[in-house]
Amino acid sequence: MADAVLTRAGRGWRHLPVAARIGIVYVLARVVTTLFLLLAAHRSVQGSRFGEGAGLGDFAVGWDATWYWFTAVNGYPSDLPLTDAGAVAENSWAFMPLYAYASAGLGALLGSWGAGALVISVTAGYGASVALYALMRPRLDRSAAMWAVVFFASGPLAALFQVGYAESLFLFFLLVALWCLRERRYGWLYLLIPLMGYTRPGILAFALLLGLYGVWRWFRRRSETLPAREIIHIVALGALATVVGFSWQLIAAAVTGDSGAYLATELAWRRNWLGETSPHFVPFDGFVQASAFWFRTWGLGEIAGYVALVLLVVGLAAALLLLPQVRRLGIEVRLWSASYLLYLLAVFFPQSSIFRLLVPLSPLWGALAVPTSLVWRLSVLALALLGQWWWIYNMYALGNTYWQIP
Repeated sequence: MADAVLTRAGRGWRHLPVAARIGIVYVLARVVTTLFLLLAAHRSVQGSRFGEGAGLGDFAVGWDATWYWFTAVNGYPSDLPLTDAGAVAENSWAFMPLYAYASAGLGALLGSWGAGALVISVTAGYGASVALYALMRPRLDRSAAMWAVVFFASGPLAALFQVGYAESLFLFFLLVALWCLRERRYGWLYLLIPLMGYTRPGILAFALLLGLYGVWRWFRRRSETLPAREIIHIVALGALATVVGFSWQLIAAAVTGDSGAYLATELAWRRNWLGETSPHFVPFDGFVQASAFWFRTWGLGEIAGYVALVLLVVGLAAALLLLPQVRRLGIEVRLWSASYLLYLLAVFFPQSSIFRLLVPLSPLWGALAVPTSLVWRLSVLALALLGQWWWIYNMYALGNTYWQIP
């Protein structure tokens, strides 16, 4: 009897439209995340950012979500705020406008900015799940592609689908853009690139992806034709992504009258760990400084930090180049992953937010879905859920220290 029930259930599952199956997976994942958030709220301590008696609403508009709300309400400052020491202080120029204002527009109908932000995040997360499946399906079988969605929807940072952060919307645009690139539907990218660029920093990594993709297609032109029309699109889109990527700096400079307004704003957050440092941005300096700072803080010594950084870079490069599970995902995913990692290496100072900053690498969940063993897949899912609880507990129930900031 039980076998017959399972057989009918399996047959019914397979006959559901893919979008419905993904919807069921996504809703179940959101239920689990909600339970984790409720438990974290119950365990929120007095010394955390939220204190005792925190609720889901507090979490949804906490941390950077507050900045998006503040930006939507107050706009961007024409005069940069300064610290007592005269350095540029944290301000809204670090946050792109699309998510902030879209949430405000929807929130005007729903009653609050937070409600609008939550609806956009949850909805965009579902759209991203569908786009991920579409991106994976030509490279993986149906089962593996669906398991990639399961890992994605249930991953360690899945709470971002239920808080007022721009990651969910950016992921939707990104995964659709990667699908368009793979399918050579370049026309949509002229819309998606500006949408990505003004949702969250990272569009310069997409510009690098397009450059590398163009080089790859050029060297393969004898085995795979490269029409002039495609060359024009790749070059034009790369130029557009580059212009969009640097435009925010120009907009900030025009509004504030300070040519370095945006970079100085980004460096303001770095001072929370390093104190007063050079006011000038130096590419790749953040990871070098961090490897010394954190390993010194942990009592392991700066040299060990530099060695660990080199080993990390070499290991990631080897994984993208050599691992068969990663190679299965296709050149677009591999080039995006390499481009985004290089972008992070160039611009970011790693601290606890590094986990969130790695979320745009979500297409790599497909590599973990390649092995067909059910034990393997359930183990990955269990570890993903464990990581999700660890992240929620630390960033929301306890969050108030160096390694408890999402």
